[in-house]
Amino acid sequence: MTVAEESMRTPVFFVAGGTGISAETLGNLLLAQFPGLTFTRRKIPFVTTVDQARSVLDQVDAAMTDAVTPLLFSTVSDEEIRQELQRTRAAFIDLFGSHLDTVERVLHVNATHNTTALHGVGDTVRYDQRMRAIEFAMEHDDGASLRNLEQSDLILVAPSRCGKTPTSMYLALQHGLKVANYPLVPEDFDSADLPRPIRPLAEKCFGLLSTPARLSQVRGERRPGSTYATLAQCSYELRRAEAMYRAHRIPSINSAKMSVEEMAAVIMQSSRLPDLG
Repeated sequence: MTVAEESMRTPVFFVAGGTGISAETLGNLLLAQFPGLTFTRRKIPFVTTVDQARSVLDQVDAAMTDAVTPLLFSTVSDEEIRQELQRTRAAFIDLFGSHLDTVERVLHVNATHNTTALHGVGDTVRYDQRMRAIEFAMEHDDGASLRNLEQSDLILVAPSRCGKTPTSMYLALQHGLKVANYPLVPEDFDSADLPRPIRPLAEKCFGLLSTPARLSQVRGERRPGSTYATLAQCSYELRRAEAMYRAHRIPSINSAKMSVEEMAAVIMQSSRLPDLG
């Protein structure tokens, strides 16, 4: 990228009183609607004092040029800090306060402005559920354990490197679901039968697929030059996996061009899984 091109990238700041996860997620959702533009992104979490807010303003305003105006996405809940951030010369997008008044009016209750409520412990029951789900996902990652497999909310089934592990962990962390993932290995492709350990649990299974080219690329990064990564091997495994899913009426998605967040949303909707986290 040339210096001229770099100078035209819009600076984007995600500012929050907590971890910044929500500011980043919501801000990026809006930025995704402008695929022709380029951005430089910076997350600034745990802004909990006015002095810190002033330091943020120094950074944001320093990024302003005659050519570009920075964007400041904020989920800061503290009123005094929000007012300070609004002094910026950049574009201030208040993802929290702009909606808070409406919610307070509908609920007839004043908000607590609790910066830890969303990603902190908060509801201890839901927090404990997430922690148990993460432990379950780690224990049952890649078929490592078959113990208590019947207790799973979901079993992800797929050939190697189709995205089972990150999707399992995301569903556990964000939604409190106990997700096991089971890898399909070469001997599993000899027939359309489900592997024996998961055969009685077909109603809990969800299949992941990819494209041969994408799977070959990902496997090649892990084992370059191996048969495992060849286009022919990837094509064969995906074809056999798809036939297996079809034979047992197991729903499936192609993960090649989907983010983990998108995959999780589709899986939850398709399997009608509750959000427990």
